[in-house]
Amino acid sequence: MTAPSITLTRLDVQRLERLIDSLDDTLPGVIALQTELDRADTLVGHEDVPADVVTMNSRVHCREEISGKDYHLTLVYPKDANADEGKISILAPVGSALLGLKVGQHIDWPAPGGKTLKLTLLEVESQPANGGAFPE
Repeated sequence: MTAPSITLTRLDVQRLERLIDSLDDTLPGVIALQTELDRADTLVGHEDVPADVVTMNSRVHCREEISGKDYHLTLVYPKDANADEGKISILAPVGSALLGLKVGQHIDWPAPGGKTLKLTLLEVESQPANGGAFPE
């Protein structure tokens, strides 16, 4: 499957590149994140990001297509990750895959046991970049 086009904010890119620089660049999550940053086709200011695009600290509603299971996830920096609270690290496979997606787009989510799940982004429930809050 071809990866969908993505839109990123300049602020997210700056902060994520700083994160990448601080980590071992051979870690799988770091490589995947750098790949996502490199393939962004649109960069916007944080005040110009559309409300239906996933940014850092966005809370999203997505659905796994096969099972129909819904997920409510918040995309966070590694230090804030907490799977029990649905806070997914940007370095997790689903985290880097969600970054920059628009409502209606699909991603493949590598799951345990070698399976791949197909997630559809249904809604960006909250987006701090659009709301003026910029936690790092």
